[in-house]
Amino acid sequence: MLGIAIAATVAAVITVPAAGLLGYRQLRRTAHAKRLRITSPHGIEESGFVRIGGIDQWVTIRGEDRRNPVILELHGGPGASNLIFASRTRAWERHFTVVRWDMRGAGKTFARGGPDGQGAMSLPRLERDALEVTQHIRARLGVDKVVLLGCSFGSFVGLRLARNHPELYCAYVGTDQNINAGGRDHTAYRALLDRLGAADKRKELAAVTTMGADRTAWGVEDWSRYNKHSVGSDPLTFDTIKTVVVGSLLSSPLHSLRELPAYTKAMSFSERVAPESSTIDEWAEGTTFAIPFFIFQGERDVITPPEPVRRFFDDVTAPVKNLALIQDASHFASFRHPDRFLDLMLTKVRPLLTGQPITW
Repeated sequence: MLGIAIAATVAAVITVPAAGLLGYRQLRRTAHAKRLRITSPHGIEESGFVRIGGIDQWVTIRGEDRRNPVILELHGGPGASNLIFASRTRAWERHFTVVRWDMRGAGKTFARGGPDGQGAMSLPRLERDALEVTQHIRARLGVDKVVLLGCSFGSFVGLRLARNHPELYCAYVGTDQNINAGGRDHTAYRALLDRLGAADKRKELAAVTTMGADRTAWGVEDWSRYNKHSVGSDPLTFDTIKTVVVGSLLSSPLHSLRELPAYTKAMSFSERVAPESSTIDEWAEGTTFAIPFFIFQGERDVITPPEPVRRFFDDVTAPVKNLALIQDASHFASFRHPDRFLDLMLTKVRPLLTGQPITW
């Protein structure tokens, strides 16, 4: 749901003179490529297209030891691949095998087939795709269950999988967690109005006020406008988009220069799925989970605020549950502070999976 805001930031950044930008990009890509090499004897480093849901979808598997627990990451957006963050999360791969999947309408999957090659775009379709990817991972890595990591928009899919398929997953971890209440919760909307009012942004305030608080009545353009104002009205979120998201995109050694336009086009294309999420009521879908349940959220997240997350978390019944707030973090908390996120994964999640004390 942040596609327009990210695309606008990319456009602003690339106004830097081309020669200087390309030179800087090459230096960063070279350094990141060196850091990403996996040479350990039990390691795995695979990437390629897998036939999922009738189309070719990009799947990357990385880790220093195949014996480690496996994480399936469900990225956000919609349409915003997390593959660009590989160098930022390199340390995760010492303790987990990390599977990153470019969903239909995202990243390399979108670049492969283009707008006409993505097939049906809906939340149920993404959920079915995720189940196929899960089965592919289980077969490829020889594991019974994997950890679900739901990020932002991907957390809608993640919660449904965690509720309905405990036989496939050993834990659920949500970050930038979306919690919708069937249109009843207006926490983020009211906070945006307050920020715009305090900054005397009268034009923007009028536009958001006209949209109204009922997200179920919004169209795709309304979602784009709302998220653009949300990012622009919060300095920490804007800085995160600029330095963490756009910085990672421009310096990713896993993406060629020709792939960069497709990355932002994918987000614009996939925004058509966003309105579908507004009708979800997580309480109605269920607060009982048969697997350990964790949420690690940015303390200052204005896109998916901690308040609704905490209300849902308090109502969750699970074998084990834990909620932690990451300080000095807004949206994209796990990528702004990947070391803090890893510490939470190692102290809260991994011991449950291995039955062993933490080893660094």
